[in-house]
Amino acid sequence: MAENFDDLTNKLPELKLDSKQAQGFLSFFKTLPEDPRAIRLFDRRDYYTAHGDNATFIAKTYYHTTTAMRQLGNGSNALSSISVSRNMFETIARDLLLDRTDHSLELYEGSGSNWRLVKSGTPGNIGSFEDVLFANSEMQDSPVIVALSLNFRENGCTIGLGFVDLTKRVLGMAEFLDCHFTNVEAALVALGCKECLIPIESVKSTEYRMLRDVLTKCGVMLTEKKKYEFRARDLVQDLCRLVKGPIEPVRDFVSGFEYAPGALGALLSYAELLADESNYENYTLRRYNLDSYMRLDSAAMRALNVLESKTDANKNFSLFGLMNRTCTAGMGKRLLHIWLKQPLVDVAEINSRLDIVQAFVEDTVLRQDLRQHLKRISDIERLMHNLQKRRAGLQHIVKLYQSSIRLPYIKTALEIYDGQFSSVMRSRYLEPLQLWTDDEHLNKFIGLVEASVDLDQLENREYMISPSYDSTLANLKEQRELLESQIHNLHRQTADDLDLPIDKALKLDKGTQFGHVFRITKKEEPKIRKKLNTQFIVLETRKDGVKFTNTKLKKLGDKYQQILEEYKNCQKKLVDKVVETATTFSQVFESLAEIISELDVLLSFADLASSCPTPYTRPDITPADEGDIILEGCRHPCVEAQDWVNFIPNDCKLVREKTWFQIITGPNMGGKSTFIRQVGVNILMAQVGSFVPCDKASISVRDCIFARVGAGDCQLRGVSTFMQEMLETASILKGATEKSLIIIDELGRGTSTYDGFGLAWAICEHIVEVIKAPTLFATHFHELTALALENVNNDPQKQIVGVANYHVSAHIDSSTRKLTMLYKVEPGACDQSFGIHVAEFANFPESVVTLAREKAAELEDFSPPAASLADTTQEVGSKRKRVFESDDMSQGSARARQFLEKFVALPLVSMDKMQALQEVRKLTESLEKDAEHCNWLKQFL
Repeated sequence: MAENFDDLTNKLPELKLDSKQAQGFLSFFKTLPEDPRAIRLFDRRDYYTAHGDNATFIAKTYYHTTTAMRQLGNGSNALSSISVSRNMFETIARDLLLDRTDHSLELYEGSGSNWRLVKSGTPGNIGSFEDVLFANSEMQDSPVIVALSLNFRENGCTIGLGFVDLTKRVLGMAEFLDCHFTNVEAALVALGCKECLIPIESVKSTEYRMLRDVLTKCGVMLTEKKKYEFRARDLVQDLCRLVKGPIEPVRDFVSGFEYAPGALGALLSYAELLADESNYENYTLRRYNLDSYMRLDSAAMRALNVLESKTDANKNFSLFGLMNRTCTAGMGKRLLHIWLKQPLVDVAEINSRLDIVQAFVEDTVLRQDLRQHLKRISDIERLMHNLQKRRAGLQHIVKLYQSSIRLPYIKTALEIYDGQFSSVMRSRYLEPLQLWTDDEHLNKFIGLVEASVDLDQLENREYMISPSYDSTLANLKEQRELLESQIHNLHRQTADDLDLPIDKALKLDKGTQFGHVFRITKKEEPKIRKKLNTQFIVLETRKDGVKFTNTKLKKLGDKYQQILEEYKNCQKKLVDKVVETATTFSQVFESLAEIISELDVLLSFADLASSCPTPYTRPDITPADEGDIILEGCRHPCVEAQDWVNFIPNDCKLVREKTWFQIITGPNMGGKSTFIRQVGVNILMAQVGSFVPCDKASISVRDCIFARVGAGDCQLRGVSTFMQEMLETASILKGATEKSLIIIDELGRGTSTYDGFGLAWAICEHIVEVIKAPTLFATHFHELTALALENVNNDPQKQIVGVANYHVSAHIDSSTRKLTMLYKVEPGACDQSFGIHVAEFANFPESVVTLAREKAAELEDFSPPAASLADTTQEVGSKRKRVFESDDMSQGSARARQFLEKFVALPLVSMDKMQALQEVRKLTESLEKDAEHCNWLKQFL
């Protein structure tokens, strides 16, 4: 290990500062304000340095050792320091700004005691570091900053929300009532928020602590600002500078909100949007409506594995990784990210997307053609962003041009399509493409590039303005070429005079130090030494030869250098002019980027649906208050995509007033969690506009998916597993409606059995009676299955309707007692737990398993008083021990359930007393007859 530390230390850039420089820097460093969040790096040209606590953080986090640290200065003034290479700087920047949400990044330039802050960034505001973050990689996601203005009232809290997407240049506002910040959480997830501003309150109330917990759960950086910064004064005038168009629509838009304008005002100040003139008239303003999309909280995003995680073993572990088959550079990925966080609730819009996907699935030629052309499309959004930020050059213009000339091919492919969805394809994509690619829009840009850029030089990777574009440039080029010709003539003439072969012995070099010079090898030098000393000026003698010149060459070389500088300056001015002109096409390219990225994502859906071993199917979509949720042959898309998995499909039929609430029991590892998750994933996929991994699917649109699947401790927030479980369940009870989907797995196991069961029962009853949302409730509390029989009480005050029991099946071999998981979901309750069998799977010692069976038998005392069970039980101390075989119990409980179901089905209300008694007697006699061969049943009779 020590050797590795030494290797690391040797590779690190050396911190080279003399005592004077070190003293100057130390005095400057002491003047910096304290900011525990800020990681400050100092640019020392060839490398960077960090100091103090920042140096310790970098050493531990990125180098995983403190041996890389050095001391700057001596004695008590010594400052811990670490040097950082350019590659490591990029790694640190990406981690701090793209992956973490607990630090900001600051970059300083200078020397001695004179340093200035040149770049600062946070996870929500990465603009100044974009050149570092995305120099060698695509931009996967577009970070958003949100500001919240909170107004607490008796009936809850009115939230004013402002947001800014600095990449897409979108400003927005929303306003809504919230109780437990469930709506805030859904908005943060849907917008892809990375940072949130809230006003500092003098009293840290319970509500603020609750809000901070929500931000932590969503992985959002919290930035507190003074309350006076949340003001709407001058907001309309500020927005009018950022948004193109007249003032009236902006004023009307802002007047529709009470608290959100203050939040947006704080954002404009924090992001310093008005300080950058390139932002003027380039932003769009929109209202964000929570009801426009399915709401997903952070727990649901995790439970359904919607977005990728660093811990994923492969890309198919997440829904994003599985569905991302986009082929444009970056644009499609970012749109897919947004769509997965914002599933639709509008039936017509969902079906419109599904129509396009079906067209692509059915027409393989169209799909393959479009993929070939989309692969050659650059990231138009990022290119335009760089153009508007004045960070672009001719290379960016050429990439836009190369993307532009692919669009006619895409348009032709869409024109050829004449399938059943041709009208949708035409109105949604073809007509907008025709509009934006006509002579007044894109063709004008293509003409500009072809006239101004020297396209012939692209093969040499040279991005130059064509000389024919400007007369001054053409004239300078002529002069440059004439001088080049004269220099080459002089080269030939000199070779003749010295009687040396041209290029082989006498070379013509061009460098930054001497300009144009002649060079001969040291071997040739003695042959012409006399002439060299009398007719030429020797400049330097090195191993590679002798460099020399004369007055003619120097004169021509100086003239050439002068013309070359003028040519470069003229080129630069013309490039700036072309870039500025290209920026005026921003609306054209933004509209085209929207069309192309949408085509790319829907094409990706079609590619996934048709390329899987078992093809996906198109779901039938119905409004939220109509229809049921029927998934036949349903599979989990991410699980079936794993290697060596032979997925067993299952049916899920959530039918109103029959099986709307399903209690699912069964053994550990039997597939309960996978089953309930796959239902949520299938519904989410359908509402995004994708085909689903089912044989047949009919889905009633859901406004929200709530998932409480598994829980982990959050000790940093002082939250136990059980508390986390209760918090997530509370958000379900407060936020769910009858149009939601609820998925709950193993609720109540974080506390005592009795408390857990009591909570689970009460929660189930509340969901069934009050919320009335379709629910999948997986549990080991087999007693909960009695909830399905509650409606036999005929209590008009408390009717439990629509509850059904299901179980995941397993088989135990009676001779070997081995457990086999069948992974099939079947009607009815599971009659026993299989925890001890699973322990056997894990190779528990035989003695432990045996004792576990004995203790479980003692505690699970189903039997009536001992006097009536003398033949089937034996006393063990003061407790009774069951001696029934597992098969006996299994058959007996199944027969008992059959008896109860037949009894429940009797129309007792319409029968007279004698008929009822006769029917009950028949059922009882039949049960007694079967009990003769079943000891477990006999105990009850």
